[in-house]
Amino acid sequence: MKKLYIQTYGCQMNQHDSERIARVLQRLDYLPTDCAEEADLILLNTCSVRDKAEQKVYSALGRWRELKQKRKDLIIGVGGCVAQQEGEELLRRVPYLDLVFGTHNIHRLDQLVTEAAAPGRRPVELGFYQDPSYMEDPEGRPQVSGPKAFVTIMQGCNKVCSFCIVPYVRGREVSRPSEKIISEVRELARRGVREVLLLGQNVNSYGKTSAGELSFAGLLGELNGIEGLARIRFTTSHPQDLSPELIEAYATLDLLCEHLHLPVQSGSDAVLRRMRRGYGLSEYLSRIERLRERCPGIALSTDIIVGFPGETEAEFRATLEILQRVEYDEIFAFSFSPRPQTVAAKIYPDDVPSEVKKRRLEMVLDLQQEISLRANRERLGCVEEILLEGPSKLGQGQLMGRTRSNRIVNVMGPKGLVGEVIGVRITGASANSLTGELLKIEQREVA
Repeated sequence: MKKLYIQTYGCQMNQHDSERIARVLQRLDYLPTDCAEEADLILLNTCSVRDKAEQKVYSALGRWRELKQKRKDLIIGVGGCVAQQEGEELLRRVPYLDLVFGTHNIHRLDQLVTEAAAPGRRPVELGFYQDPSYMEDPEGRPQVSGPKAFVTIMQGCNKVCSFCIVPYVRGREVSRPSEKIISEVRELARRGVREVLLLGQNVNSYGKTSAGELSFAGLLGELNGIEGLARIRFTTSHPQDLSPELIEAYATLDLLCEHLHLPVQSGSDAVLRRMRRGYGLSEYLSRIERLRERCPGIALSTDIIVGFPGETEAEFRATLEILQRVEYDEIFAFSFSPRPQTVAAKIYPDDVPSEVKKRRLEMVLDLQQEISLRANRERLGCVEEILLEGPSKLGQGQLMGRTRSNRIVNVMGPKGLVGEVIGVRITGASANSLTGELLKIEQREVA
């Protein structure tokens, strides 16, 4: 058997793509390894949403130059968003690179690797497809390895926000047929999966470009009836597509977890207009209010960009105000970095000094730390339902699980409970996680 090493950067979609890569390459008898030095094929699955993630790609390739010099038959390839963005330029910058494949071409990877193994061939495949069959696994899903699973329901985005490279590296929106998704989730549940995370660049616009297809809320309703499934989550969403029907799903679907990631990006209407987000703060907050009316206690997370071109101190302060007003449970915050091909890179000067961006980012993170800590401390003494996922990163024999609102809880317990949905009493809280104790068997009724 030949050995495959995959290094993955970026989002959950990229993580799931790497799982698909491994499955496709089983056709060529490649088995995964955790050691690049012993691999016959090294693949980088890349992210280009931030400049820092892109630079990591070139650093990793530099580390593998010596491996290629020692073993001429070693195949090194780059896939994902940086591959889609840079294409043949990657081959020019990295002379020992053998293969470049874009985000829509995982299903052809066995053919491309075979071609790359031939003398003098360095294939580049960057085609986009409108037929959603490219997202399917021809052999079907393999045996699952845990209680959670990713399920791609769509790819691409039609929004074209001025800062975002996704439409250029993932293409326009393409939705998988609902019957394929439902069948996949039903099979996963049959094999013991308790929770599915539905993936897409803008999942709540699912089906809009497919005549006669279910809406996203309609798809959730179908999945809600699958026997054996305990939880449904999804990511990520655009505020414009948070429809009344989707809001109502949070009130009526018992498997849909009380958590929503809804990127606001900025608290300033002027910045949002430059970002071409398509909504203002009043519209965003109105939808949050309706959501909380229908699903009290729902946990919210968001994305924040600081230092967008032209951002004044007053506009930045408006972002701090939105954090205080909404009180998100979690945020993902970044300094603006111009991305190739985007509108912002073409028409706006990157005029906020790096030291100002750094200060603003630190202020955002410090404020959110306070908000998250306060929210978690309010859970002390409460009984929560968690799905135990596996060993905790804290070690010491602890297990890690998540509440329905996506809060991490670390508990002491036997490994045999992994995959169980059980009750715990919260005994400790930090800004990033909770500590709990398992309820006794006879006490496992969650309040």
